Amino acid sequence: MNTTMPQQFLSWAEFKLANALHLAGIVLVAVILNRLLRVTTNLIIKPAGSPARSAQLREQQTRTLAAVAYSTGSKLVWAAALLMALPEFGINVTPVAAIAGLASLALGFGAQNTVRDIISGFTIVMEDQFIVGDTIQFGTIVGRVEHLTLRRTVLRDPAGGLVTIANGELRVVCNLNRDWSQAFVDVGLAAEYPVEKALAAFETAASGLRTDPAWAPALMDGPRVLGVHSYDRTGCTVRLQVRTAPMRQDEVARELRRRIQMEFQKQGIPLADVHRVEWKADAGPGN
Repeated sequence: MNTTMPQQFLSWAEFKLANALHLAGIVLVAVILNRLLRVTTNLIIKPAGSPARSAQLREQQTRTLAAVAYSTGSKLVWAAALLMALPEFGINVTPVAAIAGLASLALGFGAQNTVRDIISGFTIVMEDQFIVGDTIQFGTIVGRVEHLTLRRTVLRDPAGGLVTIANGELRVVCNLNRDWSQAFVDVGLAAEYPVEKALAAFETAASGLRTDPAWAPALMDGPRVLGVHSYDRTGCTVRLQVRTAPMRQDEVARELRRRIQMEFQKQGIPLADVHRVEWKADAGPGN
């Protein structure tokens, strides 16, 4: 009896030591995976290369994205570590894993739209499609991006209203605030006036805008006179094109029209009297 008791005690002690070693190994692997996850998610961060507001916002967004990715990944790592540790305490992990799987499946079906929005938000930030401060167009909606998260984009439309759009809906987006903007100015001329003289007046107005130091920061290229765009019995339409700094095309176009009007008045050039007539055909047979 004295010989069996120590053997049972040693067997029990070895069992506890093995469990402790297994638990220590699980914790160590989880810690290492978390460290690797931290290093990997930090690669998402794009440090601002300039003090510009857009660059600072870009860095802030990527830092937020990295934090969300690390937090989600870390939770998954520790959840897996917990499931692996439960058998060391004599707990059967199969029912727990089954319940967790069913709960995840139900949650996935219920939150599939949210998951789609988050994945789309991740893509928007990673591909740098737009940032806070950009003006974008989505379908018929045009607005300035006021707020951007992984789930939604909030726009301020021209009327001042806030428009909230789920990121999953943003399949085709036009960014109006990148690199440069463009405007076309069409001016109608009376049929009786020589086109060549009018084109010279257009060039004078465009040249005056190009050489004006007050407007130089807003101009990227032009204004250029493209020539006659269309014509009919009432006259012709001449088109001018100007490429501007982002979102300054409207003010530049207004200034160009003003200068054209002044030049036309100076040279006595008449404008065309254009009327729009709409014809609606009868849908009946024989037409």
